[in-house]
Amino acid sequence: MAQPEPPPFRRIVEEIRRRIDSGELAPGDRVPSTRRITQEWGVAMATATKVLTTLRQEGAVRAVPGVGTVVVEPPPRRAARGEGPRERRPRESDAGLSRDRVVRAAIKVADVEGLRALSMRRVAAEFGVSSMALYRHVANKDALVLLMADAAFRDVRLPDPAPDGWRDRMEAGARLQWELYRRHPWLAQYLSVSRPQPMPRAMALIEWTMARVVGMDPVTLIHMAITMLSFVQATAAGFEDDLDAEQETGMDQDQWMAAMGPEFEGILTSGAYPMYAAMAGTKEDTVNLESIFEFGLARILDGMEALVTHTAPGAS
Repeated sequence: MAQPEPPPFRRIVEEIRRRIDSGELAPGDRVPSTRRITQEWGVAMATATKVLTTLRQEGAVRAVPGVGTVVVEPPPRRAARGEGPRERRPRESDAGLSRDRVVRAAIKVADVEGLRALSMRRVAAEFGVSSMALYRHVANKDALVLLMADAAFRDVRLPDPAPDGWRDRMEAGARLQWELYRRHPWLAQYLSVSRPQPMPRAMALIEWTMARVVGMDPVTLIHMAITMLSFVQATAAGFEDDLDAEQETGMDQDQWMAAMGPEFEGILTSGAYPMYAAMAGTKEDTVNLESIFEFGLARILDGMEALVTHTAPGAS
């Protein structure tokens, strides 16, 4: 008599377990999210949720807030009674590692999974080595992230020829920052205005951005620079927020808005929020990070222009 075919969720559980047992998914690696499971196996969200729940109950994975569901570290093997001392393992090879390779691998991980998912062990998994191999090239995670940020700014290519006018130069600098944060969603939230890190390459970009503003005293000029920097950085922080939310919920922005639609509909039709209700007839993506950046950038430059014109009439 033929054995009954296992239910769909069990087949998916076994496939993910196979990936874990084979080393395809190493300890600390994220397993497929519920959204990824629905796409890869063509099952409903309820089935995908049951898959991750089963794997957690079986002790194969665990949920990490802000990261997602990851493979657990297997328990250490205890020596059997009477078994002699284990042989000392030889020192692990660097596997051709270098500081630059470690930094680039860490950037790759953070770009896809977010800064909260980054760990020395997670980066080591990219090379198939233990985290100890990384410590020969970087002191710790804090030092690694600083190197990552510096490397990201090193990749910025300044326009040549550069814009001559101060407003065009400031706009170009702001857009260079925006595109940098788009490529590296974690970077905007890592940087701090109140407690800045010593990052000469980041400082060089801001210096270039402000190079055509003349006639300003140093205090006013640095306030102008920080105001623009803060606006771009704060708006771009939404890239990392959205990435974290997708990791935690398994839903992208469109799916999230669709799920929240009925609740928002009830609020908007209450009559208590006329400004929001007036948006009902517009396209769903009318207001997004891009539109907020473009609107805010133009308004800030307008304000800067009024200040420059009033303070230094000869500036052009």
